[in-house]
Amino acid sequence: MNRKDPHRARPLPPTSGGRREGDPPGRRRWAAIEDPLPLESGIRLPGVRLAYETWGQRAAGGSNAVLVLHALTGDSHVAGPAGLGHPTPGWWDALVGPGRALDTDRWFVVAPNVLGGCQGSTGPSSPGPDGTPWGSLFPYLSVRDQVTAEAALADVLGIDRWAAVIGGSMGGMRALEWAVSRPERTGSLLVLAAPAAASADQIAWGSAQIGAIRSDPGWRGGDYHRAPPGEGPHRGLGQARRIAHITYRSAPELDSRFGGEAQPGEEPAHGGRYRVESYLDHHADKLVRRFDAGSYVTLTEAMNGHDVGRGRGGIARALARAELPALVAGVDSDRLYPLAQQERLAALLPGADAAHTIASPYGHDGFLIETEQVGALVRESLATLPLARTAPVPTPTSPLT
Repeated sequence: MNRKDPHRARPLPPTSGGRREGDPPGRRRWAAIEDPLPLESGIRLPGVRLAYETWGQRAAGGSNAVLVLHALTGDSHVAGPAGLGHPTPGWWDALVGPGRALDTDRWFVVAPNVLGGCQGSTGPSSPGPDGTPWGSLFPYLSVRDQVTAEAALADVLGIDRWAAVIGGSMGGMRALEWAVSRPERTGSLLVLAAPAAASADQIAWGSAQIGAIRSDPGWRGGDYHRAPPGEGPHRGLGQARRIAHITYRSAPELDSRFGGEAQPGEEPAHGGRYRVESYLDHHADKLVRRFDAGSYVTLTEAMNGHDVGRGRGGIARALARAELPALVAGVDSDRLYPLAQQERLAALLPGADAAHTIASPYGHDGFLIETEQVGALVRESLATLPLARTAPVPTPTSPLT
């Protein structure tokens, strides 16, 4: 008997789950970067747009602006419900709003969709210069390239210096790169569950996910975006998500939730699944309906290449550039980015004390789930910053689209 098909009795998976031109915008806005964006590779990427969302009122000069950076499959929708234009609710919804950790009565919160992403920003599924999806022609990106794009967004918004830059996981890599490459534009730093450089173990996990996508016949070398529904690389993307999700959760949590039990109504000896398999299938199916396989490859490659010390004389010398207030925290059960990496990072950052610990059974996902603990860290990192007293001004509207 064949194994249960997790997509059975559901609509065919889309060729790409990313946002398409013409889809409802939700609460996104777009910043058009007028000049081709210079990349580390020497390529200049034309026609870059970044989708972003904001909360709160911007003070004159952007002195109260806080940049919040998402993880691999996140997007600009940090807060707010799911709905038209937003396939998922805000990933840090409990932290953003009046009186919350990111208090919108005080702070102007800005969250972009990362360059290379698929929820409104330029990426592999976006139209290229000839009007067709970039696909296989989309260039390799580094974390530094993504921060270059975010700096261009800040220029468009008229923000010379962020009051704070905050991020977790891939967002933490970008936040750290902001502090190292542009300390004069980074008022303070909060890095959650991210390292100074990707380790061999982390690169191995990421490479296995990339391999799963590229081995899918629907991948078509990256040029699959015009294939009909059900004929894109959804199986490879789903498998990549299964691999990743194992690393996002802790072994004790999975064991306590699922053990070795079969999924109700299914018998593994006769083609059925274990409960933990059903759980992984569920998350795989959710992702293929809201994400793009090309973006997953592009962003994972960028994470694999993350190293703040590259070309800067090593990690310690690079981090010494970041002479600004910094707070670093990790999750005690994180097996993807172990707490020891954050402890080393905090020890090398001039403005950081010892690394803080988020106590959680949920592994790496603890930085998303433990909002009470994370909220306390956000409040602590913002507590010493001056309160902007100037009158709020409108966000610039040109050259935005």
